[in-house]
Amino acid sequence: MSIQQDNEYSTPDWAKHVIWYQVFPERFCNGDPSNDPTAERLGMPEDWEISPWTGDWYEQAPWEKEYSDTFRKSVYKRRYGGDLQGVLDKLDYLEELGIGGIYLNPVFDAVSLHKYDASYYHHVDRFFGPDPEGDAQIMEQEDPSDPSTWQWTSADKMLLKLIEEVHERGMRIILDGVFNHTGTDFWAFRDVLEHQQDSQFKDWYAVQSFEDPSDPESEFLYDSWWGVKSLPALKEEGKTLVAPVKEHIFEITRRWMDPDSDGDPSDGIDGWRLDVPEEIGKEFWKEWNELVTSINPEVFTVGEIWTKKSRKWVTKDLFSSSMNYPFTNAVIEYMVNESVKASEFLKELRNLRRQFPKDARFVLQNLMDSHDTPRLASMIVNSDLEFGEETKPKEGFKVRKPNIEERRVQRLIALLQYTYVGAPMIYYGTEAGMWGADDPDDRKPMVWPEHEYDPEKEHPLDKERPADDNNFDRQLFEWYKKLGAIRNAHLPLRIGEFQELAVDNARNHFCFARILNQKMFCIVAINRSDRTQKVSIPLSNFDIPENNHLENLVTGTRINVKDEQATLTLSPVTGAILSPENR
Repeated sequence: MSIQQDNEYSTPDWAKHVIWYQVFPERFCNGDPSNDPTAERLGMPEDWEISPWTGDWYEQAPWEKEYSDTFRKSVYKRRYGGDLQGVLDKLDYLEELGIGGIYLNPVFDAVSLHKYDASYYHHVDRFFGPDPEGDAQIMEQEDPSDPSTWQWTSADKMLLKLIEEVHERGMRIILDGVFNHTGTDFWAFRDVLEHQQDSQFKDWYAVQSFEDPSDPESEFLYDSWWGVKSLPALKEEGKTLVAPVKEHIFEITRRWMDPDSDGDPSDGIDGWRLDVPEEIGKEFWKEWNELVTSINPEVFTVGEIWTKKSRKWVTKDLFSSSMNYPFTNAVIEYMVNESVKASEFLKELRNLRRQFPKDARFVLQNLMDSHDTPRLASMIVNSDLEFGEETKPKEGFKVRKPNIEERRVQRLIALLQYTYVGAPMIYYGTEAGMWGADDPDDRKPMVWPEHEYDPEKEHPLDKERPADDNNFDRQLFEWYKKLGAIRNAHLPLRIGEFQELAVDNARNHFCFARILNQKMFCIVAINRSDRTQKVSIPLSNFDIPENNHLENLVTGTRINVKDEQATLTLSPVTGAILSPENR
């Protein structure tokens, strides 16, 4: 396979040096209990209440049992009160972890817990800020179709404060852009729902038929995202969104990228993660890309592309990067399912790298889990399931906490994730020990060291299970923290070229280098086997220090180099990161 080139492709240099952290705001931290969501907003009875942050995830509250005797139906009506104050409160934690970039799942005003069903794009969710009632009043005073009437709510100002504090720490922040669909509570859709064909916004949506007052059998039908009627699809023409929708999205793009509208984007967000971009024509994204780069030439844009087609979207006129799910799949196949050999794994990584322009490889978001997948820990526990396979709790699915051996696999995966080409992205809580199947179990409240959590002993299928301790995993956190410090301190791990050095299928280990030049490099050795192994690493192409030593950055010990070769002993399911001392 030939190496793909795109001489005009470019990406902001800063994006090559960050470790990303994905925050699901409603479940990250409740920094301000006074702004918690209300039963009225959710359309729930008065006995509805905020769920306890430290409770057993599968245990249903009395109101839940009245709503439904099935956990999976009532759980979506839960709220835990996570907000932007909570994100602000935990910036020290993220900085300690070595994080350089924050990706926020949708923060715009919406009824749901996930916020992919926007009510407004130009306002932050009212319950993410300090004054939900006041914010609602401001929204009612505006004409949402006229940007000249837009004001700044308390929640909007809280986001601007978060942006400022993130930037003061030398970190970056990107928002989730959901431009394929809105919620049924979206201001324009509400008008269409009320006025039908007489609505001035009727052309914003792909309406199939309107209600006819003279025909009682008539229905209001419209296209929606994957047939989910709570997510009506915005209308397209000519491979782009219709003009009024496009202009509205352009306006909110300007609002969050340059809040002061003064031509200085330093007080705005640093980029966008784009939800389901393949479901909107490329002509829209080309126009949108032209806009965002004109506002901020250093903007970073990343598409949610799950397949190897992502190469077609990472170009000079579309996106800077993509969420690297093909990487995730390859790692799961080798490290978790153990369905491929080490050489086959390296070949797959090689093929994935070669698809992209050189600079793009350094900014691909290398994630292992997200709000759309099972937690990494639960993928390891359920290693018989392939990545992308249905993983909601069902007969045979293990909802338990990982054991020591399974945590060892997670630690090794993290070592690879932090040393491979691309930008590691950690889903909130993975570093703290969280586990769970896919939605909704991948969206549990974050475990924090200052809280004591109830043991997880209930089962979604009402089966017997051992009680699992569900508290913050300090040892695992320290491991991710160490890996972050190593990556941030060693330039080759961020922008060094990748070179395979050795692979042994029979003994199931391999090693590779990240190289800037003969003197500046890091070498990574991976032992995936369940046996202690001696690993020999050829070093003839490297300038070894005069003392003939390399430092193992993981253990802080020296590794001798003899006859242009380093030999080290690796315990089962462990790895090493070697570097010339004092370089």
